[in-house]
Amino acid sequence: MGVRFQKTPKGEVAILPRQEYDALIAKAAEADEDAGTARLVARARKQASEDILLPKFVADRLANGENAIRVLRDWRDVTQMYLSFKTGIGQGHISDIENGRRTGTPETLRRIADVLNVPLDLLA
Repeated sequence: MGVRFQKTPKGEVAILPRQEYDALIAKAAEADEDAGTARLVARARKQASEDILLPKFVADRLANGENAIRVLRDWRDVTQMYLSFKTGIGQGHISDIENGRRTGTPETLRRIADVLNVPLDLLA
């Protein structure tokens, strides 16, 4: 059979067999799904490029409650002295933060996060 066109008071309409209509709807839904999937993948890739990806052993140490600065410093292979030099924060102060004797101010933690190249919220 095929598509048939008919004039109505509201304009011309297409009339097609149900099987063709269902196939058309399925194809449109598939295209919408593909477009939606493409948007999700693009968003995930953008987010991944902005976020830091941690190795499992680092994530495990953080999940086990180890001090985040120590764990991330070890992962980045940075000594307390190097971190002190790059941040202008005393090595003893960094040691005290890592051992829980002091808490870092937001500015202190931001400077440490910048040197370790990690988001600030990993240290909070």
